[in-house]
Amino acid sequence: MTDEHTTTARDHETTPARFASFEEFYPFYISEHQNVISRRLHIVGTALVCLCLLNVVLWGVVGGFQYLIAAPIVGYGFAWVGHFFFEKNKPATFTYPVWSLMGDFRMFGETIMGKRPF
Repeated sequence: MTDEHTTTARDHETTPARFASFEEFYPFYISEHQNVISRRLHIVGTALVCLCLLNVVLWGVVGGFQYLIAAPIVGYGFAWVGHFFFEKNKPATFTYPVWSLMGDFRMFGETIMGKRPF
């Protein structure tokens, strides 16, 4: 018998339990990113999102409109390739869109700060 919050990537056939906070959700999020290639794809995708958003700031929304459109496409594109082809699980974005986005940026930050392996 397992605790409802111990759902992992290997349990991808089940729907994860509802979480009361982001801090409660984040360990689940990390458990869904065990494959090194998937994690790396997430980091690259998040870095590209940051570059796209930087271009929007530099060029303005009108001049940088293509970057505004590209940001979610490259971010989700890299992440979803990681989930579907390497991690073999369903992205948390479908169930927890805001917390999943927060998790992407937290994992990115932890990785570039050397707190989490690339």
